[in-house]
Amino acid sequence: MSKSGRVLGVDFGDSRTGTALSDPGRMLSSALVCIKGGMQTAAQETAALAEKHGATLIVVGLPKNMDGTEGFRAERVHAFCALLRGMTDLPVCTYDERLSTVEAHRMMDMTGTFGRKRKTQVDNLSAQIILQDWLDRERNQNPHV
Repeated sequence: MSKSGRVLGVDFGDSRTGTALSDPGRMLSSALVCIKGGMQTAAQETAALAEKHGATLIVVGLPKNMDGTEGFRAERVHAFCALLRGMTDLPVCTYDERLSTVEAHRMMDMTGTFGRKRKTQVDNLSAQIILQDWLDRERNQNPHV
C-alpha cells in the first residue's frame, strides 16, 4: 500500500454517502461531496472521485458495534467495498468508524448547524472525521514515513 498521495475517505450510507479527501502529504482531511443514491451509484461516483482527485487509496468507514463485533451495517459496507474494488484498481480498506457520526452531530450542534443543511453536511463531516482519524493513526504508527 502506497504511503504517499491523496486518500479518499468514505462514509457509506444507503441513500447518502459522504466523502472527504486528504492533502497529498496526508496530514489533513477536508470534506468533499455528498453522493446521493444507492450502493451502485455510490460506488461508481466514489471511483470517479478517486480518479478525478488522483487518490492513491480509498478508506471506507466500517460501522462496528460498541463491543467490536460487526452487524448488518458492516455487511453493507463490505458489499460496497467489494463493488468498489471491481470499479477501481486502487486499494480499498476499511477503518473502524465507531462514534464518527455522533462526533459529527456534536460538532454541528456546537456550530449551530440544523435543518436541511445539517442533513447534507453530516455525512461529509463524518467522512472527514473517519479519514482524519485514519491519517492520524497512520502517522502515529509510522512517524518517520
